Amino acid sequence: MNENVYVGNAGADAALDRGWILGHFKDAADPRHSEDVEIKWGVHPRGDERAQWVRGEERTALLVLISGRFRVELPGRDVVLSRQGDYVVWGHGVDHSWFAEEESVVLTVRWPSVPGYAVPVAADPRARISDRGNDDEGAACSQ
Repeated sequence: MNENVYVGNAGADAALDRGWILGHFKDAADPRHSEDVEIKWGVHPRGDERAQWVRGEERTALLVLISGRFRVELPGRDVVLSRQGDYVVWGHGVDHSWFAEEESVVLTVRWPSVPGYAVPVAADPRARISDRGNDDEGAACSQ
């Protein structure tokens, strides 16, 4: 079998790493390791929110609603994703946070994949000892 192929389930794999299924935080030998892009399958219960705003964003992000109702908070405006397929894109320098208005599943794609955006474990009550990756949906978990 080719070791450069990984077959998985986003829901199952995401549960192991705060939603992150691809990015710089995966082991370098893992085909899901990338410094170019990171992908999150974010599953959020109603009322889930990012513990703190992302400030000084250096990445571009695409956030796509799979199911539920999800609010992305941006400076001076909120964007509510309410229909399957609704999405928002923002670029470098856009601070942001998020809130799950209903139980939601959100796919986040960010580029490049760089360290430094994870919410500190002490600030995030959802964090587990095994947490290594980023934690913002847009940004998710960490969206």
